[in-house]
Amino acid sequence: MRITAVTCVKNEGPFLLEWIAFNRLIGVTDFLFYSNDCTDGTDTLLDALAARGMVQHLPNPAEGRNYQMEALKAAAREDIVTGADWIWVADVDEFLNIRAGDHSIPALIDACGNPQAISLSFQFFASGGIRDFKDRPVIEQFTQTHNPDLWCGESAIEVKTLMRHDFPLQYFGAHRPFFRKSLPKGKRPAWTDGAGRAVPHRFVIAANPRRIRKFPVRGARVHATLNHYALRSLDSYLVKNDRGDVNREHRAFDDTYWRERNDAAMQDLTIQRHLPALNAALADMKSDPEIAALHDEAVRLHRARRDALMDQPAYRDMYDTLTAASTLPPQEEALLRDLGVPA
Repeated sequence: MRITAVTCVKNEGPFLLEWIAFNRLIGVTDFLFYSNDCTDGTDTLLDALAARGMVQHLPNPAEGRNYQMEALKAAAREDIVTGADWIWVADVDEFLNIRAGDHSIPALIDACGNPQAISLSFQFFASGGIRDFKDRPVIEQFTQTHNPDLWCGESAIEVKTLMRHDFPLQYFGAHRPFFRKSLPKGKRPAWTDGAGRAVPHRFVIAANPRRIRKFPVRGARVHATLNHYALRSLDSYLVKNDRGDVNREHRAFDDTYWRERNDAAMQDLTIQRHLPALNAALADMKSDPEIAALHDEAVRLHRARRDALMDQPAYRDMYDTLTAASTLPPQEEALLRDLGVPA
């Protein structure tokens, strides 16, 4: 089975090898990376990996700021995508935690009944009080998360979607594919959640703009969940804030973004079933001296950027504010306040 992962990156150098190694372990066979405006060696490392046949790396084709959507539009025409059996559009801070069978993507597909699309619900992992960036696997360091059935008072949580090659695609979205609104009902795709249940009809047809990329999560994680490490360490969060994101330059990830994703109410270690194999795979990748050196340089530049940001009063203030911030999401804190319960 040929499974192609498609992703867009900007300054993700220290995290590339882990994401590639992890996805190879769960069944991804091909990788298509688009990069833009990298200053930490992300593009150089990807070029070295591409020269070894491990990934395909292209410059992001966007002429404006809509980096991700322009890249996904271009990706739909690439042989590495058109020749795949399944396509997985995801970011480098997102890790599929598969519970079914041997914990691989093929096992997930089988458990869900081999539909044309499987939408997996986000599960946000908190920083957990980790301030310092460490060059260790993300899935090892960050283990605390919110109630899987509820996030910030919402029962509907965003998804990312694994898509079969015969999905009647009009275009890729970052969270789910879309088909033509004129497509007859009998030709609409078979589409499940991570429990193998049919996703809500209104989600399928994108009827509600507010629910175009999410649906109620209760019961949806039976076969898989999508671990989203949106924060990582506080050091890395500062660098992320400085970088902006793949869709918008200089986007402000403020106190609200941090607090909404820093809910450490529960612990989930299940993805660490992959740690022994992941560490072995990383050691194998780094046995190539050039790959190891480029990874180490990305780590050095990541730390150097952190140091430069900490010399700026605005970022020092941000660091102090987030260090002192409540680990309750703002919505939960407001509810407790309304009920007269001390936070």
